[in-house]
Amino acid sequence: MQPSAAFAHALNDSIGVLPLWSWAAVTAALVLFLLALPFAGFATFIERRVAAFFQDRLGPNRVGPEGILQFPADAVKMLAKEDFIPAGADRFLFNLAPLLVVVGALSAFAVLPLGRALIGADLNIGVVYVLAVTTLIPPGILLGSWASQNKWSLLGGLRAAAQIVSYEIAVALALVPPILVSGSLQVSTIVDAQGWAWGAENAANYHFWNLFYNPFTFVSAFVFFIAGLAETNRIPFDLPEAESELVSGFNTEFSGMRFGLYALGEFGDVFVMCAMFTALYLGGWQVPFVNLETFWIALPALVIALIHLTMFMAKTLSLVFIVMWLRWTLPRLRVDQLMGLCWKGLVPIALFNVVGTAIWMWVFHGQSLPQLLAKAFSG
Repeated sequence: MQPSAAFAHALNDSIGVLPLWSWAAVTAALVLFLLALPFAGFATFIERRVAAFFQDRLGPNRVGPEGILQFPADAVKMLAKEDFIPAGADRFLFNLAPLLVVVGALSAFAVLPLGRALIGADLNIGVVYVLAVTTLIPPGILLGSWASQNKWSLLGGLRAAAQIVSYEIAVALALVPPILVSGSLQVSTIVDAQGWAWGAENAANYHFWNLFYNPFTFVSAFVFFIAGLAETNRIPFDLPEAESELVSGFNTEFSGMRFGLYALGEFGDVFVMCAMFTALYLGGWQVPFVNLETFWIALPALVIALIHLTMFMAKTLSLVFIVMWLRWTLPRLRVDQLMGLCWKGLVPIALFNVVGTAIWMWVFHGQSLPQLLAKAFSG
C-alpha cells in the first residue's frame, strides 16, 4: 500500500465519517472550491494592499473591515458589466480563449500535494501532468488576442506566445534535477524523499530539501523561480500586458467577467508555480527536522493532516508574497532582454544543472550534501 493510501486509511479511521473511496473526490472538490477559485480574488486584494504598503498609501479599505470584501465586490462588478464583443471579432474563439486560460491554470491544482492525505489526484506522472495542462494557457492568450481583431492585442498575444513557449523550456529543464534525485515523476514521492529528522538513521534515509541537495539543485531552484515568473507574465516579465506601448496587451478588448477570467487564470498560475516550487525544492508538507509519523508522542491523523496543510500553505504563500514584492520593486525588461535572458542565460544554466546533478548522483551514489556532512560529523 502506498504511503498516501495508508495515511488516508488512518485519517478515515480517526474521523470515521467517509468511506475511503470518496476521499479523492472530496479532496478534489475542496481543493477546487475552497482554494483554487477564491485564491485569485483574495490575491488581488492582498496584492493591492502590498502595493499600497510599498508606496506609502492605504489601498482598498472601504468595503468591509480593512477592505476585506473588496474582491467580492470586484467580482460582482465584473459579473454585472456589459458583455461586449468587438465588431468583426471571432465570437467562438473570443469566448473560448479565457476558458482555456482558467482550465489550464486550475486543472493543475488536482495534483498539488497540500498534505500526505490532501492530494486530489496523486498521479505517477504528476510533474508531466502539470507541464501538460499549463500549456493550455499560451493558446488561450494567443487565441484571445487573434479573435479580438485588434492590432495591439495581437502584438501582445504574439509576445505572450514567444515568451511563454520559450520559458517553458527553462521551467521543464529546471524540473529535471528533483526528478533525477527522487527517481520519480510523482509529486508526493518527491516530497516524501525530502524529509529529515535528527539521527544517523534519518540522515541515511532522507536528504532534506532538494534546494540543498547539491550546488546544482540550488541554482536550478532559482532558474525555476525566475522562469516561472516569466511564464506567468509577472513583472519584470509582463511584456504581453505592457500598457505603456500596447494599451493593455492581449486582454485590451475583454471586459466584464471575461477580463476577470484572465486575472483568475494568472493568479491561479502563480499559485501553481509557487506550490510546485514548494513541493519540488522546499520539502512540500515536510516540517523541518521533524518526522510527524515517528514523533515522540502519537499524533492523531487529522492533526498531522492539518499540520501538513499549514506547512505547505505557509511555504507557498510566502513565495506568492515574494512574487508580489518583486512586482512593485523591479522595472520591466525590454523584449530583447527578456528573450536573451531565456536563451542565453537560463536555458544553458538549466542544462548545466541537469548534467551536474546526474554526475553528482553517480559520483556520490545518490547521497546529498546534507547526508555527506551528517555522515562526516557522525563518523
